[in-house]
Amino acid sequence: LFRLAQARGLPSPDVVAGHSLGEYSALVAADVLQFSDAVMLVQKRGQFMQTAVPLGEGGMAAVLGLDDEQVRQVCIAAAQGEVVQAVNYNSPGQVVIAGNNAAIERAIEGCKEAGARRAIALSASAPFHSELMKPAAEELAGVLNEVNFAKPTTIVVQNIDAAVHDDPEQIRTNLVKQMYGAVLWTDTVLMMKQIGVATLVECGPGKVLTGLSKRIDKSITGHSMNSAASMATVSEALVNE
Repeated sequence: LFRLAQARGLPSPDVVAGHSLGEYSALVAADVLQFSDAVMLVQKRGQFMQTAVPLGEGGMAAVLGLDDEQVRQVCIAAAQGEVVQAVNYNSPGQVVIAGNNAAIERAIEGCKEAGARRAIALSASAPFHSELMKPAAEELAGVLNEVNFAKPTTIVVQNIDAAVHDDPEQIRTNLVKQMYGAVLWTDTVLMMKQIGVATLVECGPGKVLTGLSKRIDKSITGHSMNSAASMATVSEALVNE
């Protein structure tokens, strides 16, 4: 979709970022990674993450209606020697947790007791972005070291620290850390705004990030470009802005 948009004359982005797996697409858009390398890395990443934890022993859950610190404190109390931690800070009041299944169940109950509007297990096949992914991160590091990383041609904000990075080696290192570190999406969007971004275009099959950006900061305009047909609408909107 991004390549088609470029071919049809949509302006190049001033800043790029991607949520979790989407960071690889963002790095292709910023000319850090070749498309073929990104496809290979994404395949390996998924393979390593699936085998890091036996099927059925880890998962994820969504928590709505608590602030970030409340969720973190509930996870600390619910761990009891196992792993459960906040892994996706998607927007204010929307946090995803991951870890061992029993610890997740305890955290779900703890979040409900703390006043969460909703706390529900997700149909995730593994505890992505949790400490349980460290073995997968070590495997991915070896593959990443075999791939060329170029200096970005546009500003890149990475999930792991919601900061701008232009050093190829640091970007590579951050992709390893991202495997077992939280996705700081709220802070990523706010960093883009701080840089001067007023309009976000979500390039992908859904509209989730567009909705999240509105909840993070209502002053940011969001557009979802999820099909070839939507490109004309987005292009017209960008011209009018």
